[in-house]
Amino acid sequence: MEQELIVADEPSKRLKKAYKDMKASYLKRVRWAVTLFYFAMGLNFATWVSRIPDIQAYLRLSEGDLGTILFAIPTGQLCMMPFSGGLALKYGSHRTVVIGLCFYVCGLIGLGFAQEQWQLMVALFFFGIFSNLTNISVNTQGIYTEGLFRRAVMSSFHGAWSLAGFTGALIGIGMKSLHAGPYLHFIVVAVAIWAVVFFNYRYLVKAKRPDKPKEKRRRFSKPDTVLLWLGIMSFCCMLSEGIMFDWSGVYFRKVVHAEGALSGLGYASFMAFMAIGRFSGDIIIAKYGRKRILQVAGCMVSVGLYSAVAFPYLVPATLSFMLVGLGVSTIIPIIFSVAGNRPNIAPSIALQTVSSVSFLGFMLGPPIIGHVAEATSLRTSFAIIGVFGIGIALLASWVKGIE
Repeated sequence: MEQELIVADEPSKRLKKAYKDMKASYLKRVRWAVTLFYFAMGLNFATWVSRIPDIQAYLRLSEGDLGTILFAIPTGQLCMMPFSGGLALKYGSHRTVVIGLCFYVCGLIGLGFAQEQWQLMVALFFFGIFSNLTNISVNTQGIYTEGLFRRAVMSSFHGAWSLAGFTGALIGIGMKSLHAGPYLHFIVVAVAIWAVVFFNYRYLVKAKRPDKPKEKRRRFSKPDTVLLWLGIMSFCCMLSEGIMFDWSGVYFRKVVHAEGALSGLGYASFMAFMAIGRFSGDIIIAKYGRKRILQVAGCMVSVGLYSAVAFPYLVPATLSFMLVGLGVSTIIPIIFSVAGNRPNIAPSIALQTVSSVSFLGFMLGPPIIGHVAEATSLRTSFAIIGVFGIGIALLASWVKGIE
């Protein structure tokens, strides 16, 4: 059974009639399909992250070298950023998310076969390109699906992404214990993700623009101010998440001195508690409100990072990473949900605007962290990033549009 949903220009009006016409069982299948796409995207990224320390050691990269090479991911995202929202709007996010995810997986396989630094950098560049296309498309799907249910479900979608991160970390630990190389590890995961796409793509929300839009938007217009501030908050969160994604394994190996497979414990604990926070996030947000949750979450991020810096030992560092995971868990879902429901702006375009600002967190984070760590220490890098959690709490207090 397939359905086509015509989305109105104003998010407040979209999907109401379609909701009444669709059966509850089909709605549940739609939600599962979108959830699994989030999971697949998270698993793809987590699989790469789980093997960063091994690839760094294999290619004999210093912290500075690794930071520079990691810069290729946001560079690819930057190149794709001006086009992702428009492509999703023109061709439908249900198509672009499938194309983006399939090529995103191909990028993962390319990372596993990199034998030289330049090869890794090229693979990461294309990894970034299709990461951005997939990210904008899957979150557009999340906004549409949330409209179908007429209640907050975005946090649970991001929870699936986080659960995938935890799953990817565990698979990484298992693969390293079996002495499997990154290339074999990445191929196994790629096959699983392609299977998810094959069995679920037909249940994605199919949406298209109305034939006669109410108002023709100028090609170059002043961005929505609220979206820009949401983008800055997302930037602060992305910096905090980025240091955990790209450097948690290195931190546990070089600062905490975790041996062997335990080097992935920090990332696994971070992702596990991020998933817990996101799966419970919709209920908590409904009870306490978005603004209060953002304020508390920002403080938790800062406390967690500074605790990891102050107590660089296995147990306290693991607990600190758990706190950071809980802190960041609801920030992006709240920001994306608010952005996707701005009046008179298509969800894909709103998400593109927010992402255009927030992607700088991924662009600036890896090289800054790497070079600061090489000049001082990795602990100093973590301490610097801890400031941005406080920034999120302060911005949440006065940015309009967050209730």
